[in-house]
Amino acid sequence: METIKATAESVVYRNEENGYTVLIAKSGRSRLTAIGTIPEVAEGEQLELEGNWQEHPVYGRQFRVASVRIQAPTTVTAVERYLASGLIRGIGPATAKLIVRTFGKDALDIMAEEPQKLLEVPGLGKKKVQMITESYAQHHQQREIMLLLQEYHIPPSLAMKINKQYGDDVREILRTNPYRLVDDIEGIGFKTADQIAVAAGIDKNSAFRISSGIRYLIREASVSGGHCYLPREKLIAESVRVLGCEADLADHTLDSLILDGYVKAEILQSPEGEEFVAVYDRFSWQAEQQTAVKLIRLLNAGGQREFTDEEIEQSIDSMQRIEGLTFHAAQKEAVRLAVHSRVSVITGGPGTGKTTIIKCILHTLGDDAGVALAAPTGRAAKRMSEACGAEAKTLHRLLEYNGEGGQFLRGKNHPLEVETLIVDEMSMVDISLMRSLLDALPAGTRLILVGDADQLPSVGAGNVLRDILNSGAVPSVCLSEIFRQDEKSMIVYNAHRINRGELPKLNAKDGDFYFERAATPGEAVQKVLSLCESRLPSFLGLDSVRQIQVLSPTKKGDCGVYELNRRLQQTYNPPEAGKAEKLRGDTLFRVGDKVMQTKNNYTLQWKREGLLAWEEGEGVFNGDIGYIQEIDAEESTITVLFDDDRLTVYEADDIEDLELAYCISIHKSQGSEFPVVVMPVVGGPPMLMNRNLFYTAVTRAKRFVMLVGREAVISQMVGNTYVRQRYTALDQRLRALCNHDGDEEG
Repeated sequence: METIKATAESVVYRNEENGYTVLIAKSGRSRLTAIGTIPEVAEGEQLELEGNWQEHPVYGRQFRVASVRIQAPTTVTAVERYLASGLIRGIGPATAKLIVRTFGKDALDIMAEEPQKLLEVPGLGKKKVQMITESYAQHHQQREIMLLLQEYHIPPSLAMKINKQYGDDVREILRTNPYRLVDDIEGIGFKTADQIAVAAGIDKNSAFRISSGIRYLIREASVSGGHCYLPREKLIAESVRVLGCEADLADHTLDSLILDGYVKAEILQSPEGEEFVAVYDRFSWQAEQQTAVKLIRLLNAGGQREFTDEEIEQSIDSMQRIEGLTFHAAQKEAVRLAVHSRVSVITGGPGTGKTTIIKCILHTLGDDAGVALAAPTGRAAKRMSEACGAEAKTLHRLLEYNGEGGQFLRGKNHPLEVETLIVDEMSMVDISLMRSLLDALPAGTRLILVGDADQLPSVGAGNVLRDILNSGAVPSVCLSEIFRQDEKSMIVYNAHRINRGELPKLNAKDGDFYFERAATPGEAVQKVLSLCESRLPSFLGLDSVRQIQVLSPTKKGDCGVYELNRRLQQTYNPPEAGKAEKLRGDTLFRVGDKVMQTKNNYTLQWKREGLLAWEEGEGVFNGDIGYIQEIDAEESTITVLFDDDRLTVYEADDIEDLELAYCISIHKSQGSEFPVVVMPVVGGPPMLMNRNLFYTAVTRAKRFVMLVGREAVISQMVGNTYVRQRYTALDQRLRALCNHDGDEEG
């Protein structure tokens, strides 16, 4: 970080919503351009800017501001320039000259402490003096709050949010209980609140701190680890480690949180049969409990149309003739199970015929059977539609998200009007979405869940597909034999080898699964760039940006997501005169860039061109990939066209959920399928570089896989069976409810 003392000269651009500012300032004899989230400043104010220099390809050298200290102008000339800047309502250049002529360099002190004296200025009446006084006081107060928050090392963008949320109450909240910020303001976590508390002198053993810290640890376990709960002993140990408090204090505080209803405790059993106390936040506990109840209730309901074995067999024979194939015994059993059962699960790896089975189920049920198809992501739904020849919706679209607080219009009081629902890519469905889905299904609905249980679990909390299978409560079929038309695919063949713990066969003649050796990460980067830019597009005859997807196991390092995105952007979409750009955080977005949404945003509006009119809706979701169509610097917006033709305008606050997507993490690729996958295999943390991750990456490719790196890393990943345990209990709940009618929801 570098510190520069400068005088504000002019504001080139300012976004009032988020405080992003382009400022010209003078430092010594030089002028500089400062950019970033900056409190309102006026000409003549003395600034102390802290930040770093950066080179913009179009605008040249700029100073990116991390924090600002502002001193009121002290000379007569500087005071006049400040007042004439237009920052204070009611004061223009002429009035500024009169005020300074009357009070000199003390003008600002007079306005702050004795504003009634402004009546001494020629031409100023009571009404105008009141306007000036109120405007100056408001500006001064906001400025003080922003600077106060910077003293606590809060980034200016978050400081803007805090100021909007609390206004005059900020000082009192920071002094007494800054942990309120965690609950009230998105983007502020416990660690930020804790930094403020330390700076404010709040005791590290205060009840506010320990209580907020324990709740933070439970939430963080859900967000970062996918856990629905934490064992009490582990939670106490984590509290001692992270909060630096005594175990007895953490234990006592947790008891209070349980009694007050902030968290939920329940006795569960470990796989070894030992009892322990599990601690949930209330939302996760309700989601898991209600999912189990509703699933068993659906399993025990009647009302579906019954089919005879003969009818199903005739439909399978008809399907085999239409498709020109022969079903394996397990595939026939999957069709029979799905049609006969109220709830069923069909799992299997690539090439085992899951899609063909869905088509056969549709064929058996008939066109007027009230069947709906759905998948967790837009890409997965689009692929399901194309493969099955019938419309598939995302689960959020199916459930009609209403844009408020994660709620859906479809639910218990307004259920879906379907007789059969088939959900693909079930490994991606988390416990919250599963609860919402089941809540919207009326009794008598036939539910068919399809997925690959060996892929990575959902990004959100829970391990729904695996837990349902482990419970034994729901009829299921696991497909293992490769379908005839996929037998020659080395991608399919190697995916199954990897899943069995066998090394993939590399570089088979006329195959679709290749490996290129690179001794170092740096060499791997160069080869990935060369393959993506020219070699693979030329060899395969495809679009390098839209049809080749680079996947990385890690985010950091030479072959991590961040660095590869930077290098691939420079390769695919370099800066050009006239090509609009926008810097957000450490990412420079450019028109034409490939980008990904990284969080579910239920309120973000979109429109899609239809045959007769524009279709409009809300919701852009984690993993959606699109391309930047337009960047409006004045409005601070980015317009993105997603793969399913949704056109979305991102306002300033929403842009933080966008990332470049030339390279994405394997976790973010779940539910997607790409013509070509390029993946560096150069090593990484053993807890991450496992068989499960490798299998998921390989199964994302439809046409071609290209690995770049070292054979030893491939061997290590195949041999590493470590899977991070997720603390979930849906399987236990399902087993416990199997012999009950499921009437109690808890």
